[in-house]
Amino acid sequence: MTKTLFGDFSEVSSKQWKQLIQYDLKGADYNETLIWNTDEGIHVKPFYHADEFKELPNVSDTKATEWQICQAIFVAHVEKSNLKAVNAIERGAESIKFILPSEEILVKDLLVNINLAKVAVFFECQFISSKFAKQFSFIPSKGNKHIQVDIIGHLAKTGNWYNNLKSDFSEFEAIIKHTKTFTVNLRLYQNAGANMVQQLAYALAHANEYLNYLESLLTSSAKESFEVIFNVSVGTNYFFEIAKLRALRELWRTLAEAYGFNTECFIVAIPTKRNKTLYDYNTNMLRTTTECMSAVLGGANTISNLPYDAIYHKDNEFAERISRNQLLVLKHESYFDKVNNPADGAYYIESITEQLAEKALVLFKDIEANGGFLQQLKEGTIQKKIKENAAKEQEQFDKGELILLGTNKHPHADDKMKHELELYPFVKKNPVKTLIEPIIEKRLAEAVEQKRLENE
Repeated sequence: MTKTLFGDFSEVSSKQWKQLIQYDLKGADYNETLIWNTDEGIHVKPFYHADEFKELPNVSDTKATEWQICQAIFVAHVEKSNLKAVNAIERGAESIKFILPSEEILVKDLLVNINLAKVAVFFECQFISSKFAKQFSFIPSKGNKHIQVDIIGHLAKTGNWYNNLKSDFSEFEAIIKHTKTFTVNLRLYQNAGANMVQQLAYALAHANEYLNYLESLLTSSAKESFEVIFNVSVGTNYFFEIAKLRALRELWRTLAEAYGFNTECFIVAIPTKRNKTLYDYNTNMLRTTTECMSAVLGGANTISNLPYDAIYHKDNEFAERISRNQLLVLKHESYFDKVNNPADGAYYIESITEQLAEKALVLFKDIEANGGFLQQLKEGTIQKKIKENAAKEQEQFDKGELILLGTNKHPHADDKMKHELELYPFVKKNPVKTLIEPIIEKRLAEAVEQKRLENE
């Protein structure tokens, strides 16, 4: 074939398209009718065109063909958790995330019959202990393990250090000598109500605190081989969530280059809890499906799905099997592992990615100019900004502008859920003394659900 497919057609500029649309609107205002604004301050247009870019975006280096299905397991009992992990691997999980509540857990016992050469294992520690990290010395360097410790994330979530600032950073330093990695948990910001620009800027400022601390501690070669993990929550704003993950990689690359660190990051994605509902709970499966799709197309390395009943049921085999099967269907029946970088070249997504990255970088620079992330947490600035955006979202939900089907739109009046509650699905008030105001995760539907429960 010697001719290009569209060679016989003349090019149409964005200006010509806009003129045609304006004609079809028959006098209606183009901006008011077809352009809508997001909470991030981005104007979404009805169409996007190549001539709007100074130069076409580069091809991204993420590989959607390599994303992995992850099963999350809270370790209350080592032997049972090990059997559960082995069973999950047999049923299609390609990686395991163990959530560890205690440093008394023996890692060797947790990894029985798990081949670390084939299965990636994440250890999300709910404590800080360099002594515990030494347990991993028995795993060969080729072993696919990731130890996730985020002391700043713990401070932001609880309002307190594990011990104190000096002790926590001392333990953190000792741990990274074994792990060669650190984690940034930006799930907290999304689940608390931060918009996407805030999520990205706070993730960058959060990571920057660690880079500042590590800069003088690591050699150039150590920096280049260092691994940084971002734990990300994904919502249902489909194309924007794709763009958010792409923007995160761009921002990290920019920041890492300035410090001489490895510019590649590892993204572990999970659906958000913020839009999940107690009533009409099966709708949660639809939400998590599109959220996982966004994660794949956005370039997440590993995706751990959220069971549809996670907010009100304890861990159970049925819900975990369904959540794992959702990912198996996406990978093996919907072919979401067949094309690398499928979002590349989509002018809409490329434009949103660029705008999110630019706006997040401006906010990041403002945070740094005003003392940095830890200082702004101490002053309560970060908490205030998140609460302001969360309140805006809540108002949109209450007015029916932000819709959760089955909750504030077409609710099933006959649904009864009081007898189903195994977990308390609302914000828990724990009046303890804290160093700073904690960032509180809260679902949009909580007030509506509490009222419905009272009336059952």
